[in-house]
Amino acid sequence: MIAETGHFAMILAFCVALIQSTLPLYGAHRNRQAFLLIAAPAAKLQFLLLLWAFAVLTVKFVQSDFSLWLVTANSHADKPFIYRLTGVWGNHEGSMLLWILMLAAYGAGIAHFSKSMPDALKARVLGVQGMIGVAFLAFSLFTSNPFARLISPPFEGNGLNPILQDPALAVHPPLLYAGYVGFSLAFSFSVAALMSGKVSPDWAKWVRPWTLLAWLSLTLGIAVGSFWAYYELGWGGFWFWDPVENASFMPWLAGTALLHSALVTARRNTLHSWTMLLAILTFGLCIAGTFLVRSGVLTSVHAFATDPTRGVFILMILGILVGGALLLFAMRSAGLSSADKNVPFQPVSREGALILNNVFLASATATVFLGTIYPLVIDAFGLGKISVGAPYYNAVFVPLITPLLMLMPIGPLSGWGHSEISPVIKKLAMAFVLAVLGGLTVLIMSAGHQGGAALGVGLSLWLMLGAVADLGKKIRFNNVPLTRLPKNILKLPLQQWGSILAHGGLGVMILGIVGTTAWRSEVVQAVVPGAVMKISGYEVTFNGEATVSGENYSAERGEFSVRRGDVDVALLKPEKRFYTVERQSTTEAAILKNLAGHLYIVIADETISDGMASRVVRIWYHPLVAFIWIGGLIMALGGVAGLMRREVKSFSNDSV
Repeated sequence: MIAETGHFAMILAFCVALIQSTLPLYGAHRNRQAFLLIAAPAAKLQFLLLLWAFAVLTVKFVQSDFSLWLVTANSHADKPFIYRLTGVWGNHEGSMLLWILMLAAYGAGIAHFSKSMPDALKARVLGVQGMIGVAFLAFSLFTSNPFARLISPPFEGNGLNPILQDPALAVHPPLLYAGYVGFSLAFSFSVAALMSGKVSPDWAKWVRPWTLLAWLSLTLGIAVGSFWAYYELGWGGFWFWDPVENASFMPWLAGTALLHSALVTARRNTLHSWTMLLAILTFGLCIAGTFLVRSGVLTSVHAFATDPTRGVFILMILGILVGGALLLFAMRSAGLSSADKNVPFQPVSREGALILNNVFLASATATVFLGTIYPLVIDAFGLGKISVGAPYYNAVFVPLITPLLMLMPIGPLSGWGHSEISPVIKKLAMAFVLAVLGGLTVLIMSAGHQGGAALGVGLSLWLMLGAVADLGKKIRFNNVPLTRLPKNILKLPLQQWGSILAHGGLGVMILGIVGTTAWRSEVVQAVVPGAVMKISGYEVTFNGEATVSGENYSAERGEFSVRRGDVDVALLKPEKRFYTVERQSTTEAAILKNLAGHLYIVIADETISDGMASRVVRIWYHPLVAFIWIGGLIMALGGVAGLMRREVKSFSNDSV
């Protein structure tokens, strides 16, 4: 009966979401205080009900209760405990329940942590959150019930996709969902403002922390997913421009633009309409990504479902929620009452730089969207099948993002309202010179053949040194004695580190991307024991292979001795695994990791070479590749620092 309590909790949560999406909005419209006050308790109750449902499903997976169809289809009694636990969301139905749970958690967060927010604003925000909850709870209950029973339960389950049997499953999907769902709050704040016809800088100050939390989660989720694909799939790459990868990248780009736009709204009381439009479109891209993953229109290692019915349901949600919000925006945005129509605009200013930032980010988002959707549209109309990959994005995306990167260090050093360009140039002069010298060094050392790498290194140095210049400005490097600088650094408020770490971390990431893209080397060879391969200063000897057994798999494990010069540096053991229950094989890479680069070894199938059985081996050397994920972590730390802000203390009457 415990499974039925989980299902019943979802039904009750659906009913609570219906109440949350109607009565508080009615109360805000009619100024009925009793109805306004329903919003917060309803949001908290919805969260508790869904938490119970998720806990019940988790218990069933841990217990290997094969009376549930979902457990039978995605688990096995011999599966290690961690994968029985994380396997809860390693499927469509369970992951959807986690998605909805996080949606409710954000609503409960607003209800609990926003005590100084005006009741009318809170009611409208939570009312819209309730609408989103109604939509996705209906989707789960009617098309994706995780608690469906089997009349005749089997003795064993079918197991979990071997690719998902990795510790990264514990963090990658939850982080992505926290990012996707987090942008729902920005959406709800925007619709709430459009409903009231009133907006103020305080509104933006409320939107930005929740948006930053979503951006932070999505940043970490993409970084973890990239690293997971790098070591698990055996292809040695960190990004493939897979449509489902793009489905997470597009909200990240739009969310980055939203963060900067909201900052302009908060500080200069302008860009209200644009900020609200970005919030709507960002969440719309999140729902579109959900459609791509769960509709069956794509064949991908990231895809969860192959049921077109579910895809139609998600498209209906997209049309009703986002389409309705856009219609409301078209009707109300021009008449927002508290927007300051007389705010002067100076192109040379912090807001000028941030507006340019938004132009390039929005354009980059559009190019990724076009590259992702166009093949699907062509296929849907029966016009053939095409693939859009790296050549398209290199030709279109990179030229759009390059000027954005060039402008990034300028914004933080500019003033609000108006800024003289000469002080900014002075502060960035040394950074510019060193960046140019770095790029020229690469160009000279490559005899002019690595122009792209030279540009990338130059941009990387420009961003990192620009972040240093930003730090220098904030600690008053040129205005205080050197002995006071350590004290100034320690006294710098944490939120001041946000842009420094985010921009500098992006520079570090670009350095890693350039290194592994421009200077990667590869060896593919059929080998027998004793064979020696040389790559990038390393000498790799194949010692042989052996058959080994894991908890739920058998594997052919190769053994490779790695030397550099006269020094033995590592013994690497890549595997080719076979999972008995799932009847699937995986490739497990062995990687020698250091900051200078990764030596990456995978073993492929057996073959016949010179009449002898041999093993095909692939070896890559990826220079500086670790900096991709180090940079992502630094960017995430910037997001954490940016969250260290004081709560909005006061609101004007017009802010609701």
